[in-house]
Amino acid sequence: MLDTNVLISALLFPGAKMDAMMNCIFTQHQLVLSSYVVEELKNVVRRKFPKKEQVIDKLLLMMSFEYVYTPKEIEDGLFDIRDVKDYPVLYTAIIEDVDILVTGDKDFADIDVEKPEIMTPAEFMEEFL
Repeated sequence: MLDTNVLISALLFPGAKMDAMMNCIFTQHQLVLSSYVVEELKNVVRRKFPKKEQVIDKLLLMMSFEYVYTPKEIEDGLFDIRDVKDYPVLYTAIIEDVDILVTGDKDFADIDVEKPEIMTPAEFMEEFL
C-alpha cells in the first residue's frame, strides 16, 4: 500500500528511483490503494497542482491496483499518531491486512504495529530492488 505522499511523488515527479520502485511493485507485488488515499491525492493535486488534475485520472486509470474502502466510522485507539489525518491511512492498511505500507511521512516512523511493515521508499527499494 502506498501513502499519498509517495503516490504524488511517483505520479507527478517520476525519476529513475521512483520508476524502479513502482515497476517493482507492479511486477512483484500487488499495489493496494485506499479510497482515503485516492481522495486525498485528488484533493492535494486539485489544491497544489491544478493543471495536473486530468493527468492523475489518466495515470490512475492506467495503473493496476487493488482498491480498498476506508470506512467513514473507524475504530480509535489501535495506535497513536501525531497527525489525525494519517490515522485512516494506517487503519485501512491494518483492516485490509496489507503487508507493507510505503510512506515518506515521518509521523509513521515511531509507530509500532505488528502488520503492516511501515517502510520509507528508500527502505522499500533497499530491500526489494
